Amino acid sequence: MRIVDLTRPVVDHFRWPVERTLLKDHAKGDLFQITRLGLGTHAFTHVDAPRHYFPEGATTSDVPLEATVGPAAVIDLFDVRPNEAVDARRLASRAAHLRAGDVALLATAWDRRHPIEDDRFWREAPFLTRDAAEWLLARGIKALAVDFPQDFVIRDLLDGIVRPIEEHVTHDVLLRRGVILIEYLANTQALERERVFLCCLPLKIPDCDGAPARVVAFLEGPLR
Repeated sequence: MRIVDLTRPVVDHFRWPVERTLLKDHAKGDLFQITRLGLGTHAFTHVDAPRHYFPEGATTSDVPLEATVGPAAVIDLFDVRPNEAVDARRLASRAAHLRAGDVALLATAWDRRHPIEDDRFWREAPFLTRDAAEWLLARGIKALAVDFPQDFVIRDLLDGIVRPIEEHVTHDVLLRRGVILIEYLANTQALERERVFLCCLPLKIPDCDGAPARVVAFLEGPLR
């Protein structure tokens, strides 16, 4: 069995400022070192709880680990092009192995085209259409995991523009109905199986809208 780390490192980013300071420091004569870390709950690899978008939605306290841990279908989208709309037909042609109760893991390795620190990662990203989100919902998935900004309007947030909820299609279609979103995976090109066991463990932050997470995939069986 091989373990693949799908988690982004927590380093300062133009979208996600990170506060990292030393409360105790060996260089200052302290016996031990203690680092203080401050970041948003929707930065880097993280989980969205429904409360993120919906005032009456479930919080992190309501999301069981079973929602983000379990079998995952790796959906190969490595040939995706910049600014390409990924629709239901495209998903259906690549996801015959997707089962009800799975995590649907969309693998584009988009950060190999442009690193996440590059403006083009955001502004030229592929995106899911509304019918793609509805197709995934109809398949009975429990979570959607992605390695790219999956809603077209996410790029507008860089300019401070917030579009209506209907345009945030995966949030409106999936998160609204309790399908958990696992966002900004890394290293998906290392997933050499159609099916893996995904372990996404969000930080235990009670009654919150989301949480940073460590996400790994366990690989066994033949290569695809």
